Amino acid sequence: MPIEKLSPALDHIVSTRQQIKELGRGFGGQAGPAEGPVWWDEGGYLLFSDIGNNRRMKWTPDGNISVFKEPTNYANGLTRDPQGRLLACEHGTRRVTREEPDGSLTVVANSYRGKRLNRPNDVVCRSDGAIYFTDPGFPTPGLDLDWNGVYQVTPDLSIITLISWDFTRPNGLAFSPDEKLLYINDTRRRHIRVFELEPNGMPLLATDRVFCDLNGERPGNPDGMKLDVEGNVYCGGSGGVWIVDSSGNHLGTIVHGQPATTNMAWGGPEWRTLFITTRNIVYSIELNVPGIPVPPHKP
Repeated sequence: MPIEKLSPALDHIVSTRQQIKELGRGFGGQAGPAEGPVWWDEGGYLLFSDIGNNRRMKWTPDGNISVFKEPTNYANGLTRDPQGRLLACEHGTRRVTREEPDGSLTVVANSYRGKRLNRPNDVVCRSDGAIYFTDPGFPTPGLDLDWNGVYQVTPDLSIITLISWDFTRPNGLAFSPDEKLLYINDTRRRHIRVFELEPNGMPLLATDRVFCDLNGERPGNPDGMKLDVEGNVYCGGSGGVWIVDSSGNHLGTIVHGQPATTNMAWGGPEWRTLFITTRNIVYSIELNVPGIPVPPHKP
């Protein structure tokens, strides 16, 4: 059964009879897995990173999968800003970029206090245009920074701020529906932490706490992470994609049978489709509660 129910509250979100659909396989490689899915609402298609093959793929609802861009500097996490421009975490260049309407790239961040970033992994953008990204990699030899950081970049790209430096491996990050909370997971510690945010988007460090522990007997670590409009959290954990309510209670698990969930994205006509990337396979599943849309989106 693809849905493991641990709480009756899960019935509101998804039925245990709901099936997972395989969209494609054969992605990933030595340099990295399938990753970074993002729904392109005005085009009605999904983009995702095929890191190992240094390309970006496009899936359309008719089942066609094609190469959208190649090369991509081994891009990982993807999202869009309020203007609809694509943000990407590039492993190969160790930077975060923004693709402009004319196809040119603007560097969002590539260094901190004169030292090159480690290897930006995942990225989110607030409604005011502030950009947040995770930068794991330490202690890989040859890197400049001796910590694994989480950063904020101001909307005009003029200031980069290190907002946390004590994660073992910071990975996925996401906002609550009202953008008053920032969730960040730690792959190696297998948990999610949450911070309250000030009006300017900076985290109140005193509010830092473990939101949910995703340990278990089966394979699966936190990686990409998303929230729905009711504040439920979706994150890779032991056995598949964990569905966790806003209080940190594990309601159930989407079991796809792969050892790792690399990322997720909301999409579809009503934002009720959850697209799931694993190391080599991309899936989708229909849910009852819509996800938080990626801008720009149709009302």
